[in-house]
Amino acid sequence: MKTSSVMQKFIINGGKKLKGNIEVKGAKNDALVIFAASLLTSQPIMVSNVPEIEDTKRLLELLEKLGCKVKRIKYGEYKIKADSLASYSIDPEIAKRIRASILLTAPLLVRFGKVKFPHPGGCVIGERPIDQFLEGYKSMGAKTHNRGRLHEIVAPRLKGAEFIFNNITVTGTESLIMAAVLAKGRTVLKNCACEPEVKSLADFLNSCGAKITGAGTPHIVIEGVDKLKGGTHKTIPDRVEAGSFIILAATLNSNVVIKNCEPEHLDALLSVLRLAGVNFTKKRDRVEVKSSKLTSVNIKTHEYPGFPTDLQAPFCVLLTQSKGQGLVHETIYEGRLLWTEELKRMGANIHTYDPHRIEIKGPAKLRGREVESPDIRAGMAYLIAALCAKGRSTINNVYQIDRGYEKIEERMKKIGADIRRI
Repeated sequence: MKTSSVMQKFIINGGKKLKGNIEVKGAKNDALVIFAASLLTSQPIMVSNVPEIEDTKRLLELLEKLGCKVKRIKYGEYKIKADSLASYSIDPEIAKRIRASILLTAPLLVRFGKVKFPHPGGCVIGERPIDQFLEGYKSMGAKTHNRGRLHEIVAPRLKGAEFIFNNITVTGTESLIMAAVLAKGRTVLKNCACEPEVKSLADFLNSCGAKITGAGTPHIVIEGVDKLKGGTHKTIPDRVEAGSFIILAATLNSNVVIKNCEPEHLDALLSVLRLAGVNFTKKRDRVEVKSSKLTSVNIKTHEYPGFPTDLQAPFCVLLTQSKGQGLVHETIYEGRLLWTEELKRMGANIHTYDPHRIEIKGPAKLRGREVESPDIRAGMAYLIAALCAKGRSTINNVYQIDRGYEKIEERMKKIGADIRRI
């Protein structure tokens, strides 16, 4: 029997410098939303450059449960055909393991006029409400009901509306775009998320016959159409993975080339790294990191194009190896700094002011120890810390890391990391 990655662990011997090239895979959050959007048409959709990770596998599993035909053409490439959807109910067992299950609500509502779903799961990083989704659907004429642990939304045909998001939400913005493309009339969305994945979704839907303008800005306008045709999509590079690798190379004072990325999507991170003394060169599709003397800086997470909350944890490890003291202000999620308690036990000098702010003094000598991955990004941060630390570290629950990073240990070994999965 194959061991689940929940039970697998990484054994890491730290203290080695890294060297070489590491390639960035397709963006998890782009692939997931395109999978969901494939339900909007009965014609085939081809998606390439898909990262082979737990989250993409789980969402494809959900599509198959709904009656979708999913065919793996080759590694990282899938054909999806939703011409015979059989259910409007999202499987609760799988949905509780993946936050992106919420993205299926809009396409199912459009196709069936109703959808039933549980509260989505995913990472334990604080409350992630769905009120923006429900209010958005209501503004388009839907009725929402709570059936115990399940939500139900009903709308025979959605109508165009104007909706202003109270809080900026990527999945909320994407969901209302998907709801609006086949709605009757015009939809205007304000205070939208501006992430590259939102623009990528709009570009894909437009290639299938949708009429969306303004994606990538806070103001999006969608003119409803009667139907969409099939299409093809190449998943954009994962900017969070690229950022994680850049931070890894800088933290370990190593010469590493991060290939197949989109440096323009990393402007906020790269500007902060320059202030921190990181020696790097930005090219068209790569970032070359060289040995650097690190100086502490302050960071404050913000919605795109600000400093990404998903890079806060890896950046905290970089600050443990930087000279001086840096303040980290997490503005997006209230539980996202809890993981640093284990980093303290590894030898980091961290003072916690409140659930949103910590101060890190460096440089600190980290020591190997046994830790457990609480979520994708903290798991990656522990991996970076373990590679920095003196001695051996064990990282348990690598399922969380596998949810966001494809075959991470194999790729790390190629640049000189002493890491193995058991």
